[in-house]
This record gives sequence, C-alpha cells and structure tokens, in this order.
Amino acid sequence: MIRTDALDQLPVRTAVPALERALDDRGVAVLCAPPGTGKTTLVPLVLAGLAGGGPVRRVVVAEPRRIAARAAARRMAWLIGERAGGRVGFTVRGERVVGRDTVVEVVTTGVLLQRLQRDQELAGVDAVIIDECHERHLDADTVAAFLLDVREALRPDLRLVAASATTDAQGWARLLGDAPVVEAQGVSHPVEVVWAPPAAPVRPPHGMRVDPALLTHVAATVRRALAERDGDVLCFLPGVGEIGRVAGQLAGVAAEVLQVHGRAPAAVQDAVLAGSSGEGRRVVLATSVAESSLTVPGVRVVVDSGLAREPRTDHARGLSALTTVRASQAAGRQRAGRAGREAPGAVYRCWAQAEDGRLARFPSPEIKVADLAAFALQAACWGDPDASALALLDPPPAGAMSAAREVLTAVGAVDSKGRVTDRGVRMSRLGLHPRLARALLDGAAEVGGRRAAEVVALLSEEPPREYGDDLAAALRAARRGGDGYAARWRQEVRRLSSFVADSFVAESGGGSGPDDAAVGLVAALAFPERVARARGEGAFLMVSGTGAELRDGSGLRSAPWLAVAVADRPAHSASARVRLAAVIDEDTARVAAGHLRFAGEEVHWAGGDVVARRVERLGAVELSVRPLKQPAPELVRGALVEGLRREGPGLLRWTRESEQLRERLAFLHRELGEPWPDVSRDALLERTDQWLEPELSRARRRSDLARIDAGQALRRLLPWATGEAARLDELAPERIEVPSGSRIRVEYGGAQPVLAVKLQELFGLRETPRVAGVPVLVHLLSPAGRPAAVTADLASFWQDGYRAVRAELRGRYPKHPWPEDPTTVEATRFTKERLKRERE
Repeated sequence: MIRTDALDQLPVRTAVPALERALDDRGVAVLCAPPGTGKTTLVPLVLAGLAGGGPVRRVVVAEPRRIAARAAARRMAWLIGERAGGRVGFTVRGERVVGRDTVVEVVTTGVLLQRLQRDQELAGVDAVIIDECHERHLDADTVAAFLLDVREALRPDLRLVAASATTDAQGWARLLGDAPVVEAQGVSHPVEVVWAPPAAPVRPPHGMRVDPALLTHVAATVRRALAERDGDVLCFLPGVGEIGRVAGQLAGVAAEVLQVHGRAPAAVQDAVLAGSSGEGRRVVLATSVAESSLTVPGVRVVVDSGLAREPRTDHARGLSALTTVRASQAAGRQRAGRAGREAPGAVYRCWAQAEDGRLARFPSPEIKVADLAAFALQAACWGDPDASALALLDPPPAGAMSAAREVLTAVGAVDSKGRVTDRGVRMSRLGLHPRLARALLDGAAEVGGRRAAEVVALLSEEPPREYGDDLAAALRAARRGGDGYAARWRQEVRRLSSFVADSFVAESGGGSGPDDAAVGLVAALAFPERVARARGEGAFLMVSGTGAELRDGSGLRSAPWLAVAVADRPAHSASARVRLAAVIDEDTARVAAGHLRFAGEEVHWAGGDVVARRVERLGAVELSVRPLKQPAPELVRGALVEGLRREGPGLLRWTRESEQLRERLAFLHRELGEPWPDVSRDALLERTDQWLEPELSRARRRSDLARIDAGQALRRLLPWATGEAARLDELAPERIEVPSGSRIRVEYGGAQPVLAVKLQELFGLRETPRVAGVPVLVHLLSPAGRPAAVTADLASFWQDGYRAVRAELRGRYPKHPWPEDPTTVEATRFTKERLKRERE
C-alpha cells in the first residue's frame, strides 16, 4: 500500500512538475533541493511511474556511499508499501537486492561505473539520477562524464538528472549543456548557532591524527547540549576512530549512543534511520555521511567538531590516504541544517566564530586531490586515456595523471601509449584500485586465489586499529573475528574469490606456504614502491626513497624487510609513519619490485667528488655496491659536470686575473651584447663543452678540476671568429693610464666600472674616462689612499666639489699640491718638494 500521506508531506513534490517538464523538453536537468526534502526518495518514484501515475520507466539512482544507497532503497520501498528487492532494489559492492519487477535501482557510483564499462547503452534504463553531486566525489564526476558521452553518441533519449543539496548548481547546469535548474524549497526551521571553542588551544589535525584534547572537548559539548536542549543530538566527527573515542567518553550519559558510518553494522544503521522509539533520547555520532546523504529523524541539536576527511596523495613519496582537514563553510551549513529539519534547533560549533570566515567555501573536488590511478584506468577503458574529451567540472591535474599512468603501466593495465590492455580491462572489472587488482591477479598465481583474495580484502578496507600494525596478524584476527569488520571482510573475500580461478587449492583452504609469507608477497605486489629495508631502530627506507618508521613497541621492528601497506607522513616529518605492514624477505622484495631494479655502473658526484661504483638496487635501496676502477669516460665527465652544477665554477682555479677577465666579459656582454659572451654561472655551466675542453674530458676527480686555469679557458669564449676579440683591451682595458702616467686597474665587478686613483694624479683631466662608451665611476683618493670623493662626472666635480675636498685635505696633507684650478696644472704622484726636485 502506497503511503500517500508521507509522500504528500515531502517538500520536493512542488518542484516535480517543473522537473518533469525540463526532462520532457531537454532530457537533462539539475535538481537543487536541501536535505530532507525527498529529492532522493520521491523523485525517483515519480520518474519511474510508481508514485503520481505516469508510464512505468526504469530509473537508476547513483549514490556516493553504500550506506546511503541501502537507506534510500529501503525508504522508497517503504513509501510504496514494499520491502527492498521488489519494485525498488539496490546494488552495492558485494550485495545485490533486486528482483525481476525492480524498476527503481539504487546503486553506488562505483557500481554504475562498472555497469557503464560493460554496457555503454545502459539498455532498458530510461533515466539516471546522480544524487549528492555537490559533494564532488570522483566516481560521481566520472559517471556524469560517461553518461554525457552516452547521451551524445548512443542514447539521446536517456534522461539525466544531477541532484544537489546546495544552491551551487550552475557549474553542473553548464556541464549538462545549460540544463534547466529546478529548485525545491525545504521546510527549514530556525537554527541557533552556539559558538563553543575549546577553552585551551588544541593542535591542528595532521594526517589522520586529531588532538585528543579536541575529542574530549567534543564529548563535553555533547553533554552540555543534552543538558541545555531537548531532542536527539547529532554529532559530526571526521572518522570511525574519533567516533569510537568520543563514544567511550560518553559512557553513562542519559541517552542511547549510536554510531553511524560506512562500517557500522546494518542493524545499527537501520536503527538510526528509523528514528527514536520515544523511550529516551539518542546521541548519534556520525561521519560526513549524515551531512546530506541520510536523514536522521528526531534530531534537534547538532554538535559539529569542524573536521572532515578528504583524500590526499603524495605522488613524490607514493603515499595516498585520507587526511583530516577543517570542514568547509558549505559542510558547516549542511551540518547545521540537520538541527532544523523538523523543528527549531541549535548547532554547537566547536571552534571560534572568528575562525569561521577563514574556512574554505566548499570541499576540495576529489579529482584535484586524490590518487587518480583508478580514474585513469576507467578513462582508458572508456577509450580516452588522457581524459581530454571527458566533460568534467574540473580537469584532472597533469602531474596526478602522469603519476597514475606510471602506476597503470607498471601493473600492466595500459601499454606504452596509454591504451588499455586486456589485463587492464579485467582489472577494471574487479571494483578495486589498480594496485590491488594487480595484487589479486598476480598473487593468486603465487599463493592461491583464496589467500590472495583474503589479503586484498584486508587492503581494500583498512582493518580496525585494534587489529594491530602486522598485516599477517590482522588476517588471523579477521578470520576468527565476529565483529562487523570481519563480516564485511568475509563478504569481500567471497566476491574477490569468484573473480580468480584458483588452480592451487580448494576454496576452503589456503595456498601452499606459511600465511606470513603469502601476506607479505601480496602486499608487496600491491605497493612495490613501499617495499622497505631496515636501517635500524625501527627505521626503514622504502624503495621510493622515503623513510619509514614503526611505532614504539611494534612487533615488526626487528624485520629485515617490510611490505608497507598503509602509511602516512605527519606534518613536518621527513619520514612516513607505518600503520600496517607485513614482514617479507629480500627475495620477495626482488619479485614484487623487480621493475624498479637497477644493476650497472653508477658514476655521480657525491660528497664533493666523483664516486664510481657498480651497484644493484631496488629504487633507492642499495642491495650491493662495489668500487668501479675504470669507469667509462663519458660517465666521469657527466659526474664532473654534475659537480660543477652543484658547487659552481669555483671548483676551477681562479686567479685574480681570471676573475677580472670574467668581470670584463660580463661588463661587455651587459653593455654591448653579442658577440661578447654571457659568463654568468648558469651560462657557463650550459656551455662547458665550449670553454672547458679538452681539460674537462681529461679530468677524473675534483683535484683535476682545481688544476684547470679558468682564465685560459674563458678566453676560448672570446669572439675570435668575428675579430672582435682583438678589441677586448680597447673596449674593456685592464688598466687606464691617467695624466700622472700611472696605469690604474679598472674594477668591473659592480654595476659600473670603477677607477680608484689619487686625486692629484687626475689634475689636468677635464672629462671622466670612458670604457666601451660608459663613464667610469671615479673613486678619488687622498695622498694616503683613503676615499675622499666619488664621481661619475669629473668636470662637475672640479667645478663644484673640488673646493670642499681641497679645504679638507690641504690641512692634512700640506706637502702635496692643492691648486685652486686643478684643470690647468700638471698631474703628479709626488709631494710638492719632490715635484720641485723632479723639475730641477
């Protein structure tokens, strides 16, 4: 029996006619409706003809999370008086509840991706709704791009709705070809904002770590909310671990404490979504899954920790994981709105009001920050390896796509041109990250399909922390475990086992060999760049070049080699922190990371000199090293050039004359340009073959470089071919002869050539000397050689400045001549007495 009263109360009903008109006219639409309005439940029923009349059509609803897909299907089935599996069903990874009469099927976006790869036409499907598209999950963005391709090339009749819980819908409208935007108004009651920052500063989140002091404060805020407000309390926390810790601190509160997240047992999820029984209050601790994907009845108060989890990838270190971040302003609005769905409510925000304006406006699109290996494989299978033709709100970053293609090439999923291989197609259908797909397929051949599936199932959903950091021990715990994780793990093992033909053992058993070795091999196959060798005191070096450290007390600290499955890098730390790993030996490391093996001569600049050796290594991990007595000359030359680049031309022998020649050439290049050479550091290092040969090719070590006369080498760069080299001394002379007859050195090291000369030696010289047409900067010195004045215009100095200098110096140096008009007397280096004797 259709529950007409419940359907009529859903606010989105008023927007349904406009949505139907938009789809009839354009075939595409953006539906913008706040959480709790019924966009996820009523709209699919109407489009399928199960509510409100109309022809029966098959509708697929894509949800970002499994918990939301199950809940939406069950809610829709309840609204039409049925159970899930009838006319409304759902499919998530490892679970399919549909029947022959199903016309509305709720699936995760990952499931829909797999379906599109197998059947691009989506035969029999009339409409697809991409729900919660504002969350910008990568799978949802990819599904939308693929569906737009399908509409354009194969199925122009396929109806497409992008459903968003926010009013920021214009980007999706443009993506769908200026699709109409249909807005539904929610029934929103006023929500009072209570700013509740911690009394003392707390450390900001980094990696997966959240300051325990903040979690204690969140628990205290929940207790405060229970005391100050009526109704159930919904508390937002970033992850399962934080939910568990806060739940532990709420022991003894006068309310039932429930936990909602993707790992929660189905019975708990159902209890939360069913609402309160009326007997006592509830505290629901939830991840961001409750922001918009789910409606939790009975909530009047929200406590917001202000934190969320987003994927991050460190491509340089080969590390990717979820990381804790400050929730965006949009997420804060969504969370607060949960308190006002059914009545006036309140939100307690566990941060200061002054911080709110500094938060990001929206969450980061996953395509901008996530590991793109799985996306790149999907794009390659779709026939667009670089994703350049896909209609995406944000293009994938070039660096992330390049790193993704390297991974896909290494695991054999794509060829050298980026085209998908048969193996890659098989990998894409496993519903796993390509790394894990490689571990399953290759591991099955080594340890048996069942055990490979067991290990990969552990890697696909990280085990609870209480399972420890030893992957082999975690496998044994999952096998005997009776918790929710173990149940999901067994279900995933069954799913993965069905994909691999196990030719080694029966389904009920494991492969040959001990569990620990099998676990290590499969983990190493999944993450070959994270194979790591011990370097003492719980520290390891991964073949990627990243250091890794185990926690104190870990049973893995004595292992010679590790296959690191899960690691993150704390802020300001040079090493990764190992959270899950398996013990392996060197042979396993060689097998798993064989594509990173290098064996051969290695000649480079290290420690200030040429190092030549014969080396075998896996990436950054050296397996064996021997000195190389007769390295190839071209390799030695390359190492010497590397040394020059690192330490500069100062490795050569520079005399005072060499330095001045370089300064003279730099001056001419600056003032006259070509053909005078650029002798800057970078320019010299780019032209080593033009000025350092043949000496450089004869050199073998640092000391040989120190014997190369830099000045003699620099002269090779002079413009001999044009004849201009002969004008070097004319254009930039080393010395200038002054009126006294002295030849004074010109310094070219500054912005302007400098001539430092005693003032009396310039008597009779009316104009400033020039070099290459540039007036020199004259430093006029006293008879004792001390600075007296500086001028670039000698004529003006004689006229205006000389009198003051003369008045000051004639008293100090009375034995020297100080004529009133210096331009009319003879220049001299001598005192008046000696000058008199010279004339006699």
